[in-house]
Amino acid sequence: MEKKNKHCQSCGMPLKKDEKGGGSNADGSLNTLYCSLCYQDGRFTRPDITVDEMKSLVKGKMKEMGIPGFMAAFFTRKMANLRRWEK
Repeated sequence: MEKKNKHCQSCGMPLKKDEKGGGSNADGSLNTLYCSLCYQDGRFTRPDITVDEMKSLVKGKMKEMGIPGFMAAFFTRKMANLRRWEK
């Protein structure tokens, strides 16, 4: 049993904001490491995206939601530390 994460380990979204409660594994079970936008059927929905591209995507989505740019930058500043991006 993997530990419960509070945030997606790919995009940083709070998992409680994910309408599906997390991504899905290949067997259809819930994956609590990644959100349903990043991870479906046991694989990443954007397998070739870089951490910098993900930051830009997330910042853009946050701005669309009315979150100021400086706040979007603040929330994405540690994205490279998330599990998906660890080297």
